Amino acid sequence: MAEVRVPKVPKREKTWAFRIVASILAPLVRLLFNVKTTGLENLPKGGYILVGNHLSYLDPMAFAYSVYFHMKRAPHYLAKEGLFRVPVLGWILPKVGQIPVYRSGRGNEEPMRAAKELLKAGQVVVIFPEGTLTRDPDLWPMRGKSGAVRLAVELGLPIVPAAHWGVEKVLANYTKKFKPNPLHMVRVKIGKPIRFDHLNAETMTTEQLSKATAQVMHEVAAIVGELRGETPPKELWDPTQKGQTEIGNFRKKK
Repeated sequence: MAEVRVPKVPKREKTWAFRIVASILAPLVRLLFNVKTTGLENLPKGGYILVGNHLSYLDPMAFAYSVYFHMKRAPHYLAKEGLFRVPVLGWILPKVGQIPVYRSGRGNEEPMRAAKELLKAGQVVVIFPEGTLTRDPDLWPMRGKSGAVRLAVELGLPIVPAAHWGVEKVLANYTKKFKPNPLHMVRVKIGKPIRFDHLNAETMTTEQLSKATAQVMHEVAAIVGELRGETPPKELWDPTQKGQTEIGNFRKKK
């Protein structure tokens, strides 16, 4: 399988290509829902890793709108490489700084290098640590993968936990049936940055990495709970323990 392109670090965070794409997508997002962002005072300056919960196929659009228009930053996503093979879209994504990630069959050394270079340049990388849409029946965040923490520890940068709620009313979990409503509120809330200065990338143990990743995901779940007005579960959903596949639409009939 041919390589897909990874983005280069731009001289300016908001490139002309990013501005053009944002100007096209913004009106489309506003036709689907209305995004409101709180917690902006928690955002650090410079590079950081923004993590969030993953409810719906529309999550990237909701977060991208919030990051670009409310947080005033250009979001760089770690996205599944299949999207980069879609005609036209595959040409546009690297142009606006999006990073392809292979889910299986090959390593992600080059994508990770691209993400590190963007972060070192003081930019923002957005990661959904769950790696796929949540499989939790009540739509709480699942347990996360460790990539975000690995990046944070290696580069000495903060992870900014965030969460959103409301997208699932427009496009439900694991469906493609749209119910657009320009007046419907999708709320994004930003938590306080988490630093892992006590960890060392070279000496960090598997146990420390797992504990740090769990800390991040429980903080994301807590923010989701604040948005929902509910208490999140003490144990986050783990698809492997529930006999579910790690990726793909587990609800789709085979």
